[in-house]
Amino acid sequence: MSEGIVTVSYIIATILFILALGGLSNQETARRGNWYGIIGMTIALLATVLGVVERHYEILLVALLIGGTIGVFLARRVQMTQMPELVAILHSLVGLAAVAVGFASFMDPDKHFVGIELTIHDIETYVGILIGAVTFSGSLIAFGKLSGRISGKPMTLPGKHFLNLALLLGAIWFGREFVVQSAAGGGLEPLMIMTVIALLFGMHMVLAIGGADMPVVVSMLNSYSGWAASATGFMLGNDLLIVTGALVGSSGAILSYIMCRAMNRKFLSVIAGGFGTGGGTSSGGSTEDQGEVVPIDAHETAALLAGAKEVMIIPGYGMAVAQAQHTVYEITKALRAKKINVRFGIHPVAGRMPGHMNVLLAEAKVPYDIVFEMDEINEDFPKVDVSVVIGANDIVNPSALTDPDSPIAGMPVLECWNGETTIVLKRSMATGYAGVQNPLFFKENTRMLFGDAKETLDEVLKAL
Repeated sequence: MSEGIVTVSYIIATILFILALGGLSNQETARRGNWYGIIGMTIALLATVLGVVERHYEILLVALLIGGTIGVFLARRVQMTQMPELVAILHSLVGLAAVAVGFASFMDPDKHFVGIELTIHDIETYVGILIGAVTFSGSLIAFGKLSGRISGKPMTLPGKHFLNLALLLGAIWFGREFVVQSAAGGGLEPLMIMTVIALLFGMHMVLAIGGADMPVVVSMLNSYSGWAASATGFMLGNDLLIVTGALVGSSGAILSYIMCRAMNRKFLSVIAGGFGTGGGTSSGGSTEDQGEVVPIDAHETAALLAGAKEVMIIPGYGMAVAQAQHTVYEITKALRAKKINVRFGIHPVAGRMPGHMNVLLAEAKVPYDIVFEMDEINEDFPKVDVSVVIGANDIVNPSALTDPDSPIAGMPVLECWNGETTIVLKRSMATGYAGVQNPLFFKENTRMLFGDAKETLDEVLKAL
C-alpha cells in the first residue's frame, strides 16, 4: 500500500472519529456514532498493517488474534453493572501499551537520532511513558474501587499535596537526567526511576478520591489515556495516533470539566488527586440512624403511583445491579396509559461512570424525551406527587446541601424531598458508595420499599 493511500485512509479515519464523537454526544445518534468509530478504527488498523508494518506479520497476527478473542469474550460476558470497571481496566491497558512502546522505542538498536532530533525524541518518549504509567496504575486502582476490591472511601497519606508535589518535581528532575544521559548513550536508569514515580503518583492520586466522585475519575482517566496515546504518536511519528489521542484526551477533559461544574467541584482538584476529599468524617459520614423510617409495600406503592398526576423516577446504581430497567419501562408505559406524566431525573454521576443510567434506560427503550438531566428538573419537584428513587443514595442525599462536614458537601443533588411523597427502593439501610448516611430516608414524606429492585418493581407492575 502506497504512502498516499495510507495518508488518505488516515484522513478518512480521523473524519469518522470526529463524527463518532459528535454522534455519541446525543442519545438518539449514539448508535450511529458507535458505527462511525468502528468503521474508522477498522480503516486505521488496515492502513497501518498493510501500509506501515514492514515485517514480523506472524507476530502481529498472533497478537491481533489474542487481543481480538479476549475483546469478544469480554464484550459477550460483561454485565451492564460491570461496565464502569471494564472501562477502567481498558484505560489501564492503553497506559500499559504507552509504557511498553516507549521503552521499546528507547531501546531500539536501529534508531538513528542525533543532536536536537535525539533530544526531541527523548522528551516525547519520556512524556509518553510518564502519562502512560500514571494512567496504568491510576486505572488499576479505579478498577479496584469500582469492582469493590478496594474501599470506596478516600485513602490519604499525611501531607498528600506535598507528596504529590515531590513526586512531580522528582519526575521533572529525572527527565532532565534522562535527556542528558541519553545523549551520552545511557538514560535507562532515570527512565526506570521515573516510571516507578509515575506509577506511585497514579496510585496515590486515585486512592485519595472518594467513591461518590469515581465517575469523574473514570472520565479523567479516559482523558489521560488519550494524551498517552497522542504522546506515543509523536514518538512513533504516526499522525493518526497523534490526532486520535488528542481527540480522546480533549473530549475526556471537557467531559470531566462539565461533570465537575455539575457537581460543584474544582477541575484542578481532579488532576491534583485531592478530589472528593474535602469533607470530613463527622455527621455526614455517620452510619447511625437519624430517626424512624416508614416502610411501604408494593401494593401501597402501586396505589400511590396510580393516584398521582406527576411521577419522577430517579434511577441509581441499584437499578443496574438488579437489572430492573425493563420493569421500570413497563411501569412507565402503564402509568402513561393512565394519562400520568412520568419523567426520569438523571444525576451527572448516577451509576459509576458518565452516562451509566442513560445507557441502561436506552437499552430498555425508555423514550429519550422523558429523560432529563438534574438541572432541567430540580425546580419541578414541588409539583411532583410521587418520586421513585431506585437504588440511589448519594445523588438524593440532603446532607450534601446542609452538612458542611459531609464528604459529599457542596455536591448538587436531586431534591426529591421537596415533592409530596418520595418512595425509596433499597435492599437495606446500608449507606451508599460514598459511605454516607442519608437523612432523606427519615423524612416524614419518605416511604421505604425494601427488597430487590426488580422483584419489588415486578410486584408493583402486577398491582398496577
